[in-house]
Amino acid sequence: MRGLLSFYRGLCSSSNRQVRRKAGIVGSRCGFCGTQSNSKPQPRFGLLFDIDGVLVRGRMPIPAAKKAFEKLVDSQGKFVVPVVFVTNAGNCLRQTKADQLSHILGVAITQDQVVMSHSPLRMFTKFHDKCVLVSGQGPVLEIAKHVGFNNVVSVDMLRESFPLMDMVDHNRRPKLPSNPVGNLPMVEAVILFGEPIRWETHLQLIIDILLTKGNLSNVHQSQQMPHLPLLACNMDLMWMAEAHSPRFGHGTFLVCLENIYKKITGKDLKYEALMGKPSELTYHFAEYLIRSQAMERQWKLPVTSLYAIGDNLMTDIYGANLYNRYLDERVARKNAKAVAKMVSATGSITALPQVEESHNHWESELALPSATSCKSVLVCTGVYNPNEEVPPDSSHCIKETVFHGHRDFRFDPALVEPDCIVHDVADAVERIFDLEKFVPQ
Repeated sequence: MRGLLSFYRGLCSSSNRQVRRKAGIVGSRCGFCGTQSNSKPQPRFGLLFDIDGVLVRGRMPIPAAKKAFEKLVDSQGKFVVPVVFVTNAGNCLRQTKADQLSHILGVAITQDQVVMSHSPLRMFTKFHDKCVLVSGQGPVLEIAKHVGFNNVVSVDMLRESFPLMDMVDHNRRPKLPSNPVGNLPMVEAVILFGEPIRWETHLQLIIDILLTKGNLSNVHQSQQMPHLPLLACNMDLMWMAEAHSPRFGHGTFLVCLENIYKKITGKDLKYEALMGKPSELTYHFAEYLIRSQAMERQWKLPVTSLYAIGDNLMTDIYGANLYNRYLDERVARKNAKAVAKMVSATGSITALPQVEESHNHWESELALPSATSCKSVLVCTGVYNPNEEVPPDSSHCIKETVFHGHRDFRFDPALVEPDCIVHDVADAVERIFDLEKFVPQ
């Protein structure tokens, strides 16, 4: 877990605090009623923004996004509340995503405000010196090295070394007989960053690696268990681009991989870890960044409320509600300990509920969260789009009968019920301002 500490020190590195161009949009200064210091207002809440379907559709910005961010920055272009962008995208570096957001929103965004689906991989130090096969698109080798992996092999490199393994596309088959080059080290783990471009090639070679214990010179051993460690980022079944309907996401690729593996072996594919929303770990990372921003701005009052704004019930809403449940349970544990301490001091023999110590490693690594709640806000500009007026009562409008979440996450209807539903991100910010009595000055 030492790597996790290094990861978070890196999140706030001085290299990311270079002078950026001034934002193209000037917003209004806002204050939090009842919590103002002598000079500057101090908010008690932070905002977690999904990107696809909330701020953009593919490469096209959603018009409400700029309107929303006009309210979130002051006349100097500084955020008046802590803001973090939590995306399941994994096809670029955090700095690249920050630059894209700065251009789209007209507001200076730093990489310290961005959590990608692959960000938590920094904590898996036991794999950093092993030879890992990476799947995805974009600069996957650079991304893998950026998060700590030192010995990386891509699917394309594997295909070049073993040209007879990829046979689905007749036009890509070797024209002449060829022997394996075999100059690659044996693969010891597999990292799935996101949906690849040639699914048939990636599915074939990943299955080959899993069934040969990382050595493609061997034949399949379908009954040998366990298979190599497998780590996956981004579980989104679908996501919203420019098209009228949602598009396949990495979660769909995982469904294919899982079912092919089970059809061949008769056994379930096992994951060493699943990262990205709706994982609690991802939200805890984001909460840490919210705290860091508040400290950097020298806001002394703790940030106690988080609002997660998203368009996908099965990732954004499920994840925010799951993290809120964790925060509720943590408060309950804390209160039970306080009661136990009081009873010990008073000598009372009143029966007390048993309190289990938390086994979440991130709590000790990142310090305990200051947040006590994480509210979910659903927008209708992405995956969830009822094509009708926003219903006034969210408790009666979500009638999900098909679970689109990942296989390893249990379906709980309560976790896909948003705390509120709004039309777009501008309405979301306005609603949160009202709830928090956050009044523009």
